Amino acid sequence: MRSLRHRTVRRVSEVVDEPTGSTATARRGALLLVFASGAVIGVLGGRIGLGGAEFRLPLLIGLFGFAALHAVILNKAMSLIVVLTALPARLLALPYSEVSQHATIAVNLLAGSLVGAWLGASWATKMHSRTLYRVLAGLLVLIAAALAVSHLGHLDTVELPTSARVITAVIAGVGIGIVAALMGVAGGELLIPTIVLLFGVDIKVAGSLSLMVSLPTMLVAFARYSRDDSFQILGANTRFVFVMAAGSIAGTVVGGLLLGVVPSAALIPILTALLLISSVKVWRHQ
Repeated sequence: MRSLRHRTVRRVSEVVDEPTGSTATARRGALLLVFASGAVIGVLGGRIGLGGAEFRLPLLIGLFGFAALHAVILNKAMSLIVVLTALPARLLALPYSEVSQHATIAVNLLAGSLVGAWLGASWATKMHSRTLYRVLAGLLVLIAAALAVSHLGHLDTVELPTSARVITAVIAGVGIGIVAALMGVAGGELLIPTIVLLFGVDIKVAGSLSLMVSLPTMLVAFARYSRDDSFQILGANTRFVFVMAAGSIAGTVVGGLLLGVVPSAALIPILTALLLISSVKVWRHQ
């Protein structure tokens, strides 16, 4: 029964990008499911100021049946599209002058995250499939913990000498770059609390800085993945990627408009539980 369900669900992504052999009704239904899935993810992410890639990854694996590495590459492509869309809007909402005065923070983190992104993508392409599933499951738990701490706890700036703060930022950047590359996410859920903890900037500025770090970090990981044969999954699922990314962008806008409707204190535990449940499912995935 499980294998039959897997084949049936997997066919959704095939129908979306299949040039012939699918009826118009089947294709419209598949497109609607993909767009709606992206929209739901976007709403979840938009409600807490993120792109939602951490929720999209288990969906790509569990609902649409992509193998671990293929799901990571597809997730990275969609995360890149969402960040490219969000960055101009973010810079318009927050004056450039206010962000530029903290440019050294982005540089410090990038010094580590670019290296981490290359390493993480290299490791992902070399891992055994089962090992990658286990790693992704563990990282989903990490993201759930970071989500709970950053949104429900109070982040106080860590007092460090300037040199120690810079070194810590570079090391943290390496770790964040590895996690972002392995999961195919932008990394904002880790970057924002790191920026607040180490540098004490306002969380809105931290959000803009995280995007400035995320974009080049994702491009490096993307470049590394492009050297692997698994990268061909993008060519086979181009329409799937753009339809789900469009849904995610639309959902993110809606989620942003719904800010304040549901208190974070009520929403974050639910999202954390979803990530933990997803981690169990990914861990058990065959």
